[in-house]
Amino acid sequence: MKRFAVFGHPVAHSLSPRIHAAFAAQCGIALEYTAIDATPEDFETTVAAFARAGGRGANVTLPHKAAAAALCTRLTARAQAAGAVNTLLRTDDGWDGDNTDGIGLVRDLTGRQRMDLRGRRTLLLGAGGAARGVAPALLDAGIGALVVANRTAANAEALIAAIAGDAPTAACALVALPAQGAFDVIVNATSAARGEGMPALPASLVHAQTVAVDLGYGASAAPFLHWAQQAGIGACIDGLGMLVEQAAESFRLWHGTHPATDPVYRELYTDRRGAARA
Repeated sequence: MKRFAVFGHPVAHSLSPRIHAAFAAQCGIALEYTAIDATPEDFETTVAAFARAGGRGANVTLPHKAAAAALCTRLTARAQAAGAVNTLLRTDDGWDGDNTDGIGLVRDLTGRQRMDLRGRRTLLLGAGGAARGVAPALLDAGIGALVVANRTAANAEALIAAIAGDAPTAACALVALPAQGAFDVIVNATSAARGEGMPALPASLVHAQTVAVDLGYGASAAPFLHWAQQAGIGACIDGLGMLVEQAAESFRLWHGTHPATDPVYRELYTDRRGAARA
């Protein structure tokens, strides 16, 4: 039985074990996939113990994505661009690291949500590992411009300095957002429901066709999407589809086959709506 896991803190809420079990059943692959809670202090030793016990691969979620990159012998180009890893693959030399967040987001937005990102002026809120994972992919998708806003402007500036693309880019502090005008797409990569609190955002960021996207799902996406709805944004998208798509890319890296994502997404979406009505 091949062993896989998702590491995070907290991680009990993660849908990844369910998603990968569905992919495995679909593809006829026998595997064990568990959720492992590791504090930042224990992350390195917990991953090492997992490897000694036969762990073949893992997903990594908050708050460990930057630490995961430091554990790797090799990083893919997109992991290097992000400076963060959400997918680990065990080799004879150690861990290979990749980041599938960006491709997962773009596949969900352009495929499932049928958005054309080309030319869209885009605001990315946050400059941590989640933001670093998706920023290069957004530029590769052809957005018209990217502004990264963060509580600390220096962190936003560092993210912009680390990525490259054809679109104009800029960085600012959150308090400077009123001067930025309206955006076509606003992507929230902050941890509003994980202790930071929802940053105050001006209504001037929004026009009639603005789309709001949160990288989280469930309770973690609620504060930002509530703000978006209050601001009059009609198109609000959470990270459930991104979660499924990034998991599918990880699955492909581990097993050499890409599973069908729509049936898994529909099942999770239907269950969530049923739970909300209960």
